[in-house]
Amino acid sequence: MSIKADYHLHSSFSGDSDTPMEDMILKGISLGLSTMCFTEHMDMDFPYTKPEEAGMFELNTDSYLYELIRLKEKYAGQIRILFGVELGIQPHLRRELAVYAKNYDFDFIIASSHLCNGKDPYYPSFYEGRSDEEAYREYFSSISDCLDAFGNFDVYGHLDYVVRYGKSKDADYNYEKYQDVLDRILETLLEKEKGIELNTGAVGYQLRDLNPCTDILKRYRELGGEVITIGSDAHDPASICRSFDRAGDILKACGFRYYTTFEKRVPEFHRL
Repeated sequence: MSIKADYHLHSSFSGDSDTPMEDMILKGISLGLSTMCFTEHMDMDFPYTKPEEAGMFELNTDSYLYELIRLKEKYAGQIRILFGVELGIQPHLRRELAVYAKNYDFDFIIASSHLCNGKDPYYPSFYEGRSDEEAYREYFSSISDCLDAFGNFDVYGHLDYVVRYGKSKDADYNYEKYQDVLDRILETLLEKEKGIELNTGAVGYQLRDLNPCTDILKRYRELGGEVITIGSDAHDPASICRSFDRAGDILKACGFRYYTTFEKRVPEFHRL
């Protein structure tokens, strides 16, 4: 495996994982990783559907950082452990997000759209009464709104995340159908000197492709994009580095020669 860094990882500090961070690190070491960047969920103002879930995606960042520093020191010399976050972006939270991002010395920030205009695409209700195309188009348009509102991040995560949950998933989905709005997103990211993420977590959702799809990756490269991180989106040890060989092959076929890592928000390039 040529890719030695997983830049999208969750542990029990994220509300949708119960895996201790140390278990994730031990698995990463056994896989031969050189770097693991934890990117715990921070989604402010999330519309929880069950009272018992309230606050589950609001990260206790101080506790997370304390444990990360402890384990970083414990496993120094075996693996590099970095301090990241996956920020759920919503336009009305621009001030809160800006303050939060400045309050911590993150190594890496993923911007993600887990919500679309206050609605969660995870639930079937997001797609009811309309076609997947209408739902997907609303989601992509909302990313443009997020980019206008907030810019303190390094890469945008799983750009076509929404196709994981549509009625037809990605069976009838392709870049050309949404080229107008997707090109606007990619061009804005390049103007802002931001990268994108290749997220292999799609393999757990019975999709044909990874997130984003290969044609989006090709288009990003055609437009001059070079900054691309690779993340498994693992919430358990078994999912770390899943399909990384496939990810590397896709990137090379799209014209990429390097993948990117970050430390202290500074990009570093590694040959595929």
